[in-house]
Amino acid sequence: MGEVYLKKASGQAKAAGAQTGEIVSGMLAELESGGEAASRGFAEKLDAWRGDVVVPDDWFRDAEARLPETTKEDLRYAHARVRDFAERQRDSQQEFETELLDGLVAGQRLIPVTTAGCYVPGGRYAHAASAIMSVCTAKTAGVENVIATSPAKGEQRIHPAILYAMKLSGADTVLALGGVQGVAALAYGHFTGHPADIIVGPGNSFVAEAKRMLFGRVGIDVIAGPTESMVAADDTADAEIVAADLAGQAEHGPDSPVWLVTTSRRLGEQVIELMPRVIDALPGLSRESATAAWRDFGEVILTDTREEACAVCDRYAPEHLQVQAEDLDWWLRSLKNYGSLFLGEETTVAFGDKCSGPNHILPTRGAGRYSGGLNAQKFIKVLTYQRMTRGASRGVAQVSSRISRLEGMEGHAMTGDVRLAKYFPGEEFKLTPEAPAEAETAAQ
Repeated sequence: MGEVYLKKASGQAKAAGAQTGEIVSGMLAELESGGEAASRGFAEKLDAWRGDVVVPDDWFRDAEARLPETTKEDLRYAHARVRDFAERQRDSQQEFETELLDGLVAGQRLIPVTTAGCYVPGGRYAHAASAIMSVCTAKTAGVENVIATSPAKGEQRIHPAILYAMKLSGADTVLALGGVQGVAALAYGHFTGHPADIIVGPGNSFVAEAKRMLFGRVGIDVIAGPTESMVAADDTADAEIVAADLAGQAEHGPDSPVWLVTTSRRLGEQVIELMPRVIDALPGLSRESATAAWRDFGEVILTDTREEACAVCDRYAPEHLQVQAEDLDWWLRSLKNYGSLFLGEETTVAFGDKCSGPNHILPTRGAGRYSGGLNAQKFIKVLTYQRMTRGASRGVAQVSSRISRLEGMEGHAMTGDVRLAKYFPGEEFKLTPEAPAEAETAAQ
């Protein structure tokens, strides 16, 4: 049978369009030339914000005072899990030094970037968990300057939970800027004097496009598209749980794909039947987003075998991949392409999104084929070095000179030649490659 679509997406998620690109390109040019004044101008124009841009200490004190103690406990719980996991990621890398040849020593150092910019969305949802995921991970990696930014709108400051999470996670400076102007402030060093070496964090299509255009000038984590989630399930899965997990991720936005791949026709048909009821139970904006996402981008794919289901998962390379099936170890060994993997009914994407530990800033649109999510190592440069004795350089220089001349790079060859002449005067060396044998003619 192969693959059968019990439900197929009718819409098509799109990357930032030409119009978005033109808008962002123009804004970045204006923000670079106009500096901080241009940043303030866009904040006023787009977010009606006329207050402080660099968040003062009293904002953090006020945010802490306003938040219920239970909320602060929850954020501290999430912070502890994320920090612990990031520490273990950081410590899994090792500096080393090794002697490749007698007298030739090479090694690597692990050096954090100097400045990280963390963008924290503050639109329809208060993304306190995103503040922890980015700021805490950067600080745990050893970044000296961590600058966070999030939009302040109208008469309202940044959401108090976001401010508390930023402070808890160790942000050195927080800016009240959103959108392209926020990303540009991080890249150009507006209001801090510290241009970011890397910019991380999710955002809308304008934020994603700004990061894409700035990539190269700065590093970035991922070019994030709409949130996406896939569930792989067999006939042991609970249809109610599967439907809840799909609807829960669909609330991210009307263009957030959710997919089910299953070896059970019964399960697939039950989930299709349950989804409208589960979505209708959501409130207001969440219900509207999930309705559109399931209608336009939801899919249910039926396969004969788990091997075929695994192949579908790897082809889609989803941002989030849940497995609700028997023999979870087989799935863990077999799956190759995903942003983050959630094994078993007891482990759902929302746990990872909020507080369980591994980072929730993840690749989308198939980027899981070649990239993982944000992690402590993203903020750390792996830098190599080497040194050698004159004895070691004797052999290396000869080979280097011959390969350089093979490639036609006489200047490179010369740098080996002069050392051999200095260190081993009067000694003769073969410094040119042998000519390749001529091809035999076809006719004899």
